[in-house]
Amino acid sequence: MKTLGGFVRFKEQSMRVIFALSALTAILAVGLICLFLFVYGLPAIVQKIGVVDFLFGMDWAPTNNPPAFGIFPMIIASIYITVGAVIFGVPIGILTAVFMAKICPPRIYKVLKPAVNLLAGIPSVIYGFFGIVVLVPFVRQNFGGNGSSILSAAMLLGIMILPTVIGISESSIRAVPDELYEGALALGASHERAVFSVLVPAAKSGIMAAVVLGVGRAIGETMAVKMVAGNQALLRMPNEFLKGTRTLTANVVIEMGYAEGLHREALIATGLVLFVLVLLINMLFSLLMRRSEA
Repeated sequence: MKTLGGFVRFKEQSMRVIFALSALTAILAVGLICLFLFVYGLPAIVQKIGVVDFLFGMDWAPTNNPPAFGIFPMIIASIYITVGAVIFGVPIGILTAVFMAKICPPRIYKVLKPAVNLLAGIPSVIYGFFGIVVLVPFVRQNFGGNGSSILSAAMLLGIMILPTVIGISESSIRAVPDELYEGALALGASHERAVFSVLVPAAKSGIMAAVVLGVGRAIGETMAVKMVAGNQALLRMPNEFLKGTRTLTANVVIEMGYAEGLHREALIATGLVLFVLVLLINMLFSLLMRRSEA
């Protein structure tokens, strides 16, 4: 018996060590990424290019003499496309999650749930092909322009973030205790009103987390955006959503293969700016959630 008890304690301690190492590995990976970006990207911004010229410069021309490394148009383009993706994808995703969690008949759910999961597994390049074949001609025929535009990229990313928003939102709604829903029905509320007035607000934190992850997926997407956005590194105003643009991620993937010297450092610095931008967005959402819960 003592031998068996000692083996159980050894097994429990071993599993604790394994779990702790797993958690530390994730933290170490994030730390190494941060270290790489700051070590190789920050000197280019601060010492060689200049913070103002890099962040607010209007021209990206690494082959000129002297070269220009301004990424402000690409920062604005990334924000435009991400906001557009949220406008397209988040309402559809949340409503779909509500339908799947509390309204959908079991027979339809058996088909709808695997379809949503399948969306999450489709490679980005396939989404890009879909955008070129379907969305770009649709935008060109119905809105004007050549189709490769901010609008096309926003619509495509709105589709791509659906699995993230739907999956997490559905799980959050299902996690709400049934007593809240049943209490609303007992007070005379209809099924739909109980769902939207009680369950959805109660799952607000989980839904906000789904939105944050969706935003992270949208702003970090590369291949699909590169294929449908037009790849024009020019500043676009809000009324120019039918024209092409280039995002921060697309800029890195397009030029990293042949970049060297200061050009390569500027691309790494672009990744650093994108990393900081995602952190700021996450902090903003966290602040909004804290204020709403206060």
